[in-house]
Amino acid sequence: MSASNNTRLGILLMIATTVVFATQDAISRHLASEYNVLMVVMIRYWFFAAFVITVAARKAGGVRAAAQTEQPVVQIIRGALLALEICVMVAAFTILGLVESHAVFTCYPLLVAALSGPILGEKVGWRRWAAIGVGFIGVLIILQPGASVFDPAALIPLCAALMFALYGLLTRYAARKDSTATSFFWTGTVGAVLMTSLGVWFWEPMSQPDWGWMATLCVTGALGHWLLIKCYETAEASAVQPFAYFQLVFVSILGLLIFSEAIRTNVAIGAALIVAAGLFTFWRERQVAR
Repeated sequence: MSASNNTRLGILLMIATTVVFATQDAISRHLASEYNVLMVVMIRYWFFAAFVITVAARKAGGVRAAAQTEQPVVQIIRGALLALEICVMVAAFTILGLVESHAVFTCYPLLVAALSGPILGEKVGWRRWAAIGVGFIGVLIILQPGASVFDPAALIPLCAALMFALYGLLTRYAARKDSTATSFFWTGTVGAVLMTSLGVWFWEPMSQPDWGWMATLCVTGALGHWLLIKCYETAEASAVQPFAYFQLVFVSILGLLIFSEAIRTNVAIGAALIVAAGLFTFWRERQVAR
């Protein structure tokens, strides 16, 4: 298969991934509005851990090879950060809704770019700093911190974005010594252990229909990660990453149709600025890499 075909397939896989993750977020919003967030995320991580262990067992060297790492502290912090970020983001869905939560969360690539210098020692030029500035103007437009009706809860998805950015940077740091399979294994197992220690205290009975939604949530979680892995195996990350913004589109559609959410003008303008700044950042990273 030629490189161009690989890129096309990678883009299709990334768009499919965003559809699956958007569906997952909508189900999470429903379940978290009925049950404790920690319990919902805990059950989701049980399935995720089983999935990563199964994947590891089928590869050469098995689970022992996948778990082998020279930097266990980094891997544990990574896994814990992602699990806690998911809890924060799901809580944001129930408080702010899907649309506004994701509108703010889309700034995480800009946070990655801004923090890659001090954390990873990467050079960030003035063009990318300008894009980061524009993106955060978009965040301010969404949050409206000077407005009399400012809701501090709007900072919850911003906190989730910061946590996810730190997770992404630690993933890049871990990749200097560990394989993708190793990082994937630690992500699932550490998250499952942490969420079990937190969520088991908030267990409550779940209705039969909601167990069906819970099963769907678990399957979409595993499917989304599998599609994402295949996407990055098929094409360069810099070529497909901009299409991750389609998740905001699909989440907005689900928020409007299923949960009757509204898209306020300031949210639409702010999100457009953030996406534009993010796309420019991805483009600059690709130009610098070339």
